[in-house]
Amino acid sequence: MKVLTAAQMREVDRRTTEQHGVPSLQLMENAGTRVVEFLAGRFADLAQRRIAMLCGKGNNGGDGFVVARLLQQRGCQLSVLLFASANEVRGDAAVNLKRWREANGEIRIVATENEWAAARGEVSQANLIIDALLGTGLTGPVEGLLARVISDVNEFGKSASILAVDIPSGLPSDSGQPLGSAISADFTVTFTAPKPGLLLPPNCEHAGELHVGAIGTPPEMLAADDALKLHWLEPGEFSALPLARRRGGHKGDYGHALIIAGSRGKTGAAVLSAMGALRAGAGLVTVATPERVLPIVASHVPEMMTEPLAGTDADTISMRGLDYGRLAEIARGKNALALGPGLGTHPETQQFVRAVLRESELPVILDADGLNAFAGRAEELRERKAPLAVTPHPGEMARLLGCTTAQVQADRLKIALQAAAQWNATVVLKGYHTIIAAPDGRAFINSTGNPGMATGGTGDVLTGMLAGLTAQFTTAQWERVLGLGVYLHGRAGDLAAEQFGEASLIATDLVATIPRAWRELRSEWRG
Repeated sequence: MKVLTAAQMREVDRRTTEQHGVPSLQLMENAGTRVVEFLAGRFADLAQRRIAMLCGKGNNGGDGFVVARLLQQRGCQLSVLLFASANEVRGDAAVNLKRWREANGEIRIVATENEWAAARGEVSQANLIIDALLGTGLTGPVEGLLARVISDVNEFGKSASILAVDIPSGLPSDSGQPLGSAISADFTVTFTAPKPGLLLPPNCEHAGELHVGAIGTPPEMLAADDALKLHWLEPGEFSALPLARRRGGHKGDYGHALIIAGSRGKTGAAVLSAMGALRAGAGLVTVATPERVLPIVASHVPEMMTEPLAGTDADTISMRGLDYGRLAEIARGKNALALGPGLGTHPETQQFVRAVLRESELPVILDADGLNAFAGRAEELRERKAPLAVTPHPGEMARLLGCTTAQVQADRLKIALQAAAQWNATVVLKGYHTIIAAPDGRAFINSTGNPGMATGGTGDVLTGMLAGLTAQFTTAQWERVLGLGVYLHGRAGDLAAEQFGEASLIATDLVATIPRAWRELRSEWRG
């Protein structure tokens, strides 16, 4: 699903009206309808709830007046507050304010601190607060009366559910960086497409559970617009991938992933990567690992194959693993290469990693100690023959770029896109709302996953999944293939957290829930 900035959203709305004949007033009516449909589906006791509707003077408030009218038609009792004088409301919002009044709807004007002090108690008694104060046009921090209102509403949210219409008031539409105070919603119903601020941390924490409502823009209009380069990973993003298997398929049809991983004390990384690749659906998986640790690796997963590589005295992979075309022979017939989990940072092993990346003719997923081999020499990531995906967490990205982790986290999307262009590689910047950035400027934001996944081994599982999926599918749509892996990985983590709790979740729990994540994705994709 495309992600639109405020300016892009205005242009899309204009084109929807001018090219597809959907009047702007109808778009507003549709927006309010989507909110009410969500509320009716979420709250079985909607008609019995004490509802406070907070409206501003702009189009966001206009959406709110539609919501109020439609809720009243459903028999709901609600208080509607307008935080402006009525004559400040213009355009379509004014039309819907008039419709609300014609439906015998009462409205309370709150334009001063004293008026808010008088109305505050009424709002504090609500158990459902609907925020339609400020929309996507915000350009600076909220000040004065509305800043006070936002602060108070967030306090009321301790005992009430808060739903934001389109975007939580005070939240910048286009950025993950806060401008000031903003509504902290439990739910946000946005329209046509998500906005960057709803997906990029830390601002996304204000959105709560995010839902996107269609209001009349033809989906094909967005899909055909190549200028819209930012995407949200959801089931529809993967509809072009051949997720269903044909009845006559065999293991050779689903790719052979090669994983170079493991060392003394880090055999688990190799095992978890192999399990991830197998659960992602690879037909065959081979793990190449130092010869002295191979028996430990091989004993864990009977479905994988193993190949020994010459080791150093520390039982990490030696440069001798390249002698006499040994690795080239192992790579023959494989479709993807994962390089890095648990390899260690022995200087000879790091030299091996850099040589493998230079010479590999297979698409490479470079992770963990594979990335560490390029710390301080990231420019060498361009020196290769095959497609490359790097999968750093913020600390690894900082080491590659020679900056601090805080600098990476300050603007994750910008950093990922710049690195992708610089290295001519796909960057999977892991963390809260992982970003997949392509060299051509496209980027994908993932919102599955949870804090329980912050435990050893889950990154190794992801590396294996990305290798297993790359082995199955063409790299012509590689960013979506990688996005599929990130999405499934996070979704499996969410399912594991439901079963085991976040604090108790371990990497093998995540592996065990990958099949259910697959089933649910296919079910949603089919509709």
